[in-house]
This record gives sequence, structure tokens and C-alpha cells, in this order.
Amino acid sequence: MSQIPQSPAGGLKPADQSHSTDRSDLYSGIFFMAVATLGLVVSRSYHVGTAVNMGEGYLPRLICWILLGIGAVIVARAFLHRSHAEIEPLKWRPIVLVPVAIVAFGLTVEALGLIVAIPLLIVIGSLAGHGLRPIEVIVTAIVLCAGSIAVFSWGLGLPIPVVPRF
Repeated sequence: MSQIPQSPAGGLKPADQSHSTDRSDLYSGIFFMAVATLGLVVSRSYHVGTAVNMGEGYLPRLICWILLGIGAVIVARAFLHRSHAEIEPLKWRPIVLVPVAIVAFGLTVEALGLIVAIPLLIVIGSLAGHGLRPIEVIVTAIVLCAGSIAVFSWGLGLPIPVVPRF
């Protein structure tokens, strides 16, 4: 007597569900390949040079080819690895707030300095997640601000303003 596959809830499992492609890997691989292709198209006019005498396009094109290969492997894995897991719905808060935090940092660092721009970056970025306590955000902002000032301003001597210019 043949066995009919059952879902954990006890109902019958549709036949096509047991052979579904891992869509998260498929989408990730396609995204990597698209970014790599865009990079190759944008850098097509750059001088590549040789391994001994590299041009400005050598490393970007090499990285794009590697990313294209990684994307192809991930796409292939998506078809070889069968998944029963459902893809979670897209979370828009991180997709919107992380770029907003980066843009806010870029727009404020010159005028307000690192002492204001970094905590602003951390606070806006922390709004993208759930369950972060305010003390964690404050400590992270202080540590990253102090570390960034130490490395970039004092250590490397970069001309990045530390305090606001009024």
C-alpha cells in the first residue's frame, strides 16, 4: 500500500510543494548577478591593464566577475536544494531606514561633525530594528563615535570635522 504524503497539520500535501525551488536563494543569486552585470557594464570603459600593471578597472571588474560566479552558484543551488520554507514578507522599515540613516550621515557630517552625525546615524538605523533598548543604542553611539574620531581624525589625520561648525 502506497503512502500519501501528509503535512504536519495532518492534511494532504500538494505534490508540487515538495519540489519547490528555494526562492530566497534564487532571488539572492539573481540579485548578485544583476549587481555584477551592472558593475561590468559601468566599468567597461575603464583601463584593465595586467596583473603586474593594474589599471583602474582591474579590481572592480575582477570583483564583479567573482560576484557573478557566486550568484550563478547560488542560483544553481536554488534549483538543486528543494525548500519547504515559505519566504517571509518583505520588511520595509529596514529597507527604508538604513539608507535614510546613511544619507543623513552624509548630509550632516561636514556641517555638524562626527560628534553629531554618528549618533544620528546610529539612532535612525536603530529604528529599523525591533527590540533595541535605548541604553544599547546610546552605548553603541558613544563607542562608535569615540572609535571613529580616534581612528579617522587622530589616527589617520583625515580632515573630517569632529564638532559642529557654527
